[in-house]
Amino acid sequence: MRQKSIGGKAFDIANYSFLALVAVCMMLPIMYIVAGSFASEIEIGSRAFFLIPKTVTLDAYVFVFKDHTLPRSLLVSVFITIAGTIVNLFFTFTFAYGLSRRYMIGRNIMLNMIIFTMVFSGGMIPTYLVVKGMGLLNSYWAVMIPTAINVFNLIVIKSFFQEIPNELVESARIDGCNDLGVLWRIVLPLSKPVIATFALFYAVGHWNDFFNALLYLSDSKMWPMQVLLRQMILLASGSLDMSTMDLSYVKPPDQSIKMAVVVVGTLPILLVYPFIQKHFAKGVLLGAVKG
Repeated sequence: MRQKSIGGKAFDIANYSFLALVAVCMMLPIMYIVAGSFASEIEIGSRAFFLIPKTVTLDAYVFVFKDHTLPRSLLVSVFITIAGTIVNLFFTFTFAYGLSRRYMIGRNIMLNMIIFTMVFSGGMIPTYLVVKGMGLLNSYWAVMIPTAINVFNLIVIKSFFQEIPNELVESARIDGCNDLGVLWRIVLPLSKPVIATFALFYAVGHWNDFFNALLYLSDSKMWPMQVLLRQMILLASGSLDMSTMDLSYVKPPDQSIKMAVVVVGTLPILLVYPFIQKHFAKGVLLGAVKG
């Protein structure tokens, strides 16, 4: 095995040191939020920054879960994330498979129309009018259908499907499979890393999204966690007038309660990543070989 030169070792040390510094800078705010969620209000007000609270208390988490509002919003977020991700994967993968077949009639026209939407879009008001005209307002479909397909993800998946050897597809057709059978029996089993990667991308997008829910869901009982968290922050900062909205069931939170809500809202999506980590790096690279 060839040994590295002194310059190579120095570069590795500098590179690892820089990456470690970046990792620490990214982790410190998260660690402070977690520590603050277990600290008392007096300690948060008296100490500008800390990673270990002097007095550990669960008062913030007791408040968060003693009322049905936050757990209900958490369940809504879980439902929207799971159902929305399934909708995204279904439409994206079926459409991408169709575009990857060169014999598809009108393939180039559809592909050009899709690429056009990456540069130009209707905007918020036309999209709202379309959603309203379809009768989706104040329903969970309103936060799933308009974002069913991400154009960038669609193009990457299409490129990956084109990399699958055509001999496999032809063999499946000889055995009597139609296009749906080829997709289900041949293409999707070979696409597990891509499915895991884009499922994570779509799931994180749904979990973090609050604007579409705020725009299309007027019933506060249907709000996901992110909208409720936003309302809590606005109430605590005095930027929201409670007299104009039906938010009497939400108490303006203290700092520790806000931090506890952030932890509760972030932890579930973080727990998903370790289960698909082995597919993640491979799935990001696949599909980017050809345009």
